[in-house]
Amino acid sequence: MESERSPGWLAAMLALVLAEAGWRLAQGRGYDGRAVLTTLGLVAGNIPFALLNAAVLSGVYGVATRLAPVHWPVTDWRSWALGFVAVEFAYYWFHRTSHRVRWLWASHSVHHSPEQMTLLASLRLGWTNLFSAGWMFYVPLALIGFPPVMIVTLLALDLRYQFFLHTEAVGRLGPLEWVLNTPSHHRLHHASNPAYLDRNYGGVVIVFDRLFGTFAELRADDPIRYGLAHRPPTANPVRLAFREWGAMLADAARARTLKGLGRALFAPPGAPANPVETRR
Repeated sequence: MESERSPGWLAAMLALVLAEAGWRLAQGRGYDGRAVLTTLGLVAGNIPFALLNAAVLSGVYGVATRLAPVHWPVTDWRSWALGFVAVEFAYYWFHRTSHRVRWLWASHSVHHSPEQMTLLASLRLGWTNLFSAGWMFYVPLALIGFPPVMIVTLLALDLRYQFFLHTEAVGRLGPLEWVLNTPSHHRLHHASNPAYLDRNYGGVVIVFDRLFGTFAELRADDPIRYGLAHRPPTANPVRLAFREWGAMLADAARARTLKGLGRALFAPPGAPANPVETRR
């Protein structure tokens, strides 16, 4: 598979980012240059953490593969078709849990920090994914025989697809809205409006949101507000990467019971902790 950072892919991304910036300026929507610098800082900081992730997770998935009772052949298209469904299913539950469990939200909140919905917003990723352990949602796929190279490839393609979802330049896409995750669905997912929180978790498809009751559509009387609902904006990438961890661990340190400790670490981000309240 072509590298995620191949020259061709990077050139295409840059061209689209510039085109979108021109469109936003022509439409009077503005383009936040300071947010661009914050995103680039997050991307740069993610590089060493990504190398650490690769070193650790290659071992984890290698062990899981050796334990698998069957092995789906990587050369069979049917393996890829089943793998696509399996990866999308695992991604849905990883993404949903990342919004509903504070330990995972501490990493995922970085992605929801932009206050403009632009293609570059797709690159805002936390540095602590290894520690929040969202990768565990994909280990069962290796245990049931999907090759790690297939899992990684399908996840990489999923993330490439999602790059195109982070924009206001694309409207609704007709019948495709029923099956695919689209820019309109994903804009709502990034909204901080109370009515839109914790909706539209899909990767490439929106099917599992429709099946499990987490699908929502934009309401004409409630326009989208982006960013984090109960955190002040910051342009500091280091603060963005670690702010939620600091707040969560501070609440955990103040807990007086095991139940309070559990709530501080694993309750939904907006749930009251013991003895203080954590806010999303």
